[in-house]
Amino acid sequence: MKIEGLITCPETKARAGQIHTDHGSINTPVFMPVGTAGSVKSLSPVDLIETGSQIILGNTYHLLLRPGTEVMQSAGGLHKFMSWDGPILTDSGGYQVFSLGQLNKITEEGVVFQSRLDGSKHKLSSEISMDIQRVLGSDIVMAFDECTSYPATIQQARTSMQLTHRWEQRSLDYFRSTDPLYDHEQQLFGIVQGSVYPELRKESAKILVDMGFDGYAIGGLSVGEPKADMYAITDVVTDILPQDQPRYLMGVGKPEDLVEAVNLGVDMFDCVLPTRNARHGILFTWDGPVSVKAAREKDAHFPLDSECQCYCCQNFSRAYLRHLFKANELLVYRLASIHNIHFYHELMDGMRQSIIEGSFATFKQDFFARYNLKRAEKHN
Repeated sequence: MKIEGLITCPETKARAGQIHTDHGSINTPVFMPVGTAGSVKSLSPVDLIETGSQIILGNTYHLLLRPGTEVMQSAGGLHKFMSWDGPILTDSGGYQVFSLGQLNKITEEGVVFQSRLDGSKHKLSSEISMDIQRVLGSDIVMAFDECTSYPATIQQARTSMQLTHRWEQRSLDYFRSTDPLYDHEQQLFGIVQGSVYPELRKESAKILVDMGFDGYAIGGLSVGEPKADMYAITDVVTDILPQDQPRYLMGVGKPEDLVEAVNLGVDMFDCVLPTRNARHGILFTWDGPVSVKAAREKDAHFPLDSECQCYCCQNFSRAYLRHLFKANELLVYRLASIHNIHFYHELMDGMRQSIIEGSFATFKQDFFARYNLKRAEKHN
């Protein structure tokens, strides 16, 4: 998979281009809303399109547990199951196994874990993960990896990284030996690991590039490490990854982090933050996040963001949103999520346009001059 029409910022590592899939093209840099169980919480596919979503993320672990692969295959894959005609990326399930599941055993073969739903036992391996993602029919498939916990000693990180490399080679070999189940192509991304150790990250990136994946992700960040380490590792890895292939920073989603990571040469992002924060009344604006549940919003009969063109801001006031939260009305989850997802796409579109115009460094400077980081830290 190549990034077509690549434009790079003359002053930074920021890039803009286009990724092509059989379900449509994706302008980068891009943010991918997370549809964990085949749904971006509270939003319909029409809502996603109207907010500007180009690609969404599905979750192998959750969809394996419910509804299961038999239901998914009988539906004709995830696109048809959820009535989404655009591109889909699915993760391998590895991160959720380690963060949500009760582990029974990790071996060279894979992992056996207990379902968080009913306690039943399941197995995931490189081959099983590839089979599930073939059934899901995602446009972009992620290799099976072990997400290194933080903190980890360098030896622990090296052992975990080496296991990931063996699992990813198996993922690649098995993926190449099988065919898509539906009438579209699928691409496989490798995942760079190595915790916060630059020498391990360099080694991991070089090994994966030699394996020859269709794109590359940076995993194991935003798991508790200092922000300075996250930025430093991202910078190290993007120096090694191929210039003409997609780069995906997994699970990183604070607006300020998106701007910094685009500055460091990342193309793709996903995170539950915009929809999760929306459900808690934390809405993003160019001046920083706003808590619409706050008492000061009781008589705020004006839009959340006067600059925003989303359905929420064009039709409803802060006071009305506060009322809906206080009254436990379900509508507010949809309205708040529409706004936050729209804001994220506007942020990505603004960065893309500035890269194309050669003014990304100015965009970044203006963003941080306006965006209230103290307020952001309070609400993130």
